[in-house]
Amino acid sequence: MSSLSPVAQHLDIRQLGINPNHWYVVARSTEVQTQPLGVTLWNHPIVLYRDGSGAVHALEDRCPHRQVKLSHGRVMGELLECAYHGWLFESSGKCAAVPYLAENQKLPNCKIRKYLVQEQDGFIWLFPGDADTAPLQPMGVPEWEHLNYIATVSVINCKAHYSFLIENLMDMYHGHLHQDWQAWTDAVLEDIEEDANRVDAHYQAQSYYKIDKIWSISQLFFPALRRLHPEPLDVSYVYPHWVSTLGKDFKIYCLFCPISETQTRAYLIHFTSLNAFWRLHKLPVQFRQFVKDSLFGSAQKLLDGLVRQDVQMIEEEQQAYLNNPEHRSYELNRALVSVQRLIKSQAQQKR
Repeated sequence: MSSLSPVAQHLDIRQLGINPNHWYVVARSTEVQTQPLGVTLWNHPIVLYRDGSGAVHALEDRCPHRQVKLSHGRVMGELLECAYHGWLFESSGKCAAVPYLAENQKLPNCKIRKYLVQEQDGFIWLFPGDADTAPLQPMGVPEWEHLNYIATVSVINCKAHYSFLIENLMDMYHGHLHQDWQAWTDAVLEDIEEDANRVDAHYQAQSYYKIDKIWSISQLFFPALRRLHPEPLDVSYVYPHWVSTLGKDFKIYCLFCPISETQTRAYLIHFTSLNAFWRLHKLPVQFRQFVKDSLFGSAQKLLDGLVRQDVQMIEEEQQAYLNNPEHRSYELNRALVSVQRLIKSQAQQKR
């Protein structure tokens, strides 16, 4: 367990920034096409784009000429063109050309920030800290390409500090909220483990789903087919992201992109496992890939319903804090105490 300085102990968690020395997810791969895409990671506007070879790059979303957004521009081969005056920039952030530059003029000696970026497992991962200190690989989502896992993705956009969202995800007692969308009930916190980079909370719960026969996937569509049975429910805050497993059938990730003190974007990825269907594993890879692709998004209604209800509560928490920051909350879940300790510890490390 990491210790906190007296200063960190008294910081208001609802105003803490992020530790930039981690990989964050700023977009899905499919969101970054030929047109530049503007995103924001903790108050820093960033432009993502693909060059002529398809490689993804990330630059500060600011033309140094007149400070307008480069995401308004377009890609010209290997270069990014500003929409305002047509200045061109290399992926390094260096100005490459100015279309109206006179013969006796030199290129301006200006350069914008380049961000370390990787495309992996269907997402664009960005490292906002010192590139020399970056881990070689992001956390990753290995189930994304695995033939035994069916994915559904829901985007979370909530007007709240990221701490409210991670507390919601780590607190399995809030299943009471979801009712018709509920995947589990009667959660009991059994154990907590924590270190400098993660918190693992182990619950025992009653699951509504059991994927043991091929037709049992229909439970995702028809609530009447669901039957309660006991399953371990493990949730982990692997800073800055979240991972959960419900029994052997479901694994869920939440990949964070904190935008500001009052806005958070995240990608919630729900995987349904086909590991129980051993006969399916003997079929040709092409057919299994067809099954995986055909069932993509099969839990969309369930996942979107859960997200809508959670976002409503999270945004109400944020608004209540803004209206009355002096009001104390009474927290009984020990896992959230560990989560807040980790957030404060990471915020302290960024300095």
